[in-house]
Amino acid sequence: DASGSRVARRDVPRSLAMALRARALAPFARRFGTATPSSANLDWSNLGFQARPVNAIVRYDYKDGAWGPGRLSPDPTISIHALSNALNYGQALFEGLKVFQCKDGAVRAFNPEANHARMASGCARLFMPTPPKELFLEGIEEAVRANVEFLPPYGTGGAMYVRPLLFGHGAQLGLGPAPEYTLLVAAQPVGAYYKGGLEGVDAVVVEEFDRAAPRGVGGVKVAGNYAPDVLPSRRAKEQGYAVCLYLDAATRSMVEEFSTSNFIGVTAEGAVVTPKSPSILPSCTRAVVLQAAKDLGLQAEHRPVPWAEVRTLREAAACGTAVVLTPMRSITRGEEVVEFQTHQVVERLYGKISRLQTGDEPDTHGYLREISLR
Repeated sequence: DASGSRVARRDVPRSLAMALRARALAPFARRFGTATPSSANLDWSNLGFQARPVNAIVRYDYKDGAWGPGRLSPDPTISIHALSNALNYGQALFEGLKVFQCKDGAVRAFNPEANHARMASGCARLFMPTPPKELFLEGIEEAVRANVEFLPPYGTGGAMYVRPLLFGHGAQLGLGPAPEYTLLVAAQPVGAYYKGGLEGVDAVVVEEFDRAAPRGVGGVKVAGNYAPDVLPSRRAKEQGYAVCLYLDAATRSMVEEFSTSNFIGVTAEGAVVTPKSPSILPSCTRAVVLQAAKDLGLQAEHRPVPWAEVRTLREAAACGTAVVLTPMRSITRGEEVVEFQTHQVVERLYGKISRLQTGDEPDTHGYLREISLR
């Protein structure tokens, strides 16, 4: 390990390995963990969704078949070999989740185990070592503790966005498993992803490009899935659209997902529907939305959604960790414009999930994980 700290090997008992990681993190926790939650000098009601300077990031390294102890770094930059897999072959995955200061004053992460499960699926697809769940959750908690003064206070609508990033690196010229892997966990204070909040936005169907190929990697959160959307999104914004919608690559007839969010629709009968396809990223928020719909007494359907059905939907929305739910005002495809006159059901779902996240509603499904700040 470059920092000189001991590395926990596979033949070391898990309890001892976790103790070694805690020991490596403890000095940094003492250094950064003395601040009061939400004490940073920020305009909490106008955070937006952008990177800001914070105290530290968490880092774990994997080498020679084992994960080493975690450590905090006040430097948000990293140094890796120019021939690293992440830079040359795109071997990188990331996750995104939110942490909230709740009504009772406690700090809780929302649904982090679902993020670990999704990262594990991505690791299997990209042949990367899966971070143990205990390590993954520990990294989230340490990132929050180290940056707790940047945690938006209860009642502001903000949250701490936590970004675990796993990538392969080390000198390697040919394609194959990387010599080393690193898991970074960054934490950032954020507000609403779209400035309009629950005001409807306009979307456009991308015709010139596809998001994911059949039997490709659209169903895992590979970093490279997002770069191809930069150009279409820029063009869409220049034309006045807030977000892009992609159809399936094979037939161009089935709805897949928005640029960075899953698609949610409300049928004329009031059912909440979301498209099903192996090319669609399984949004952690999507599962919460479908469960919330059931809890509200609504029918929830996860099935293929043809573009032709979009014309008949009463409501439509983008669904994801950053946005939670953002209703659509319209979706344009060529000369056709499908308009949505209401977002009443979307608003009900958004309200219920928002209350769950901040502890204003009982967490009957066990989504919340409390983070001790001591």
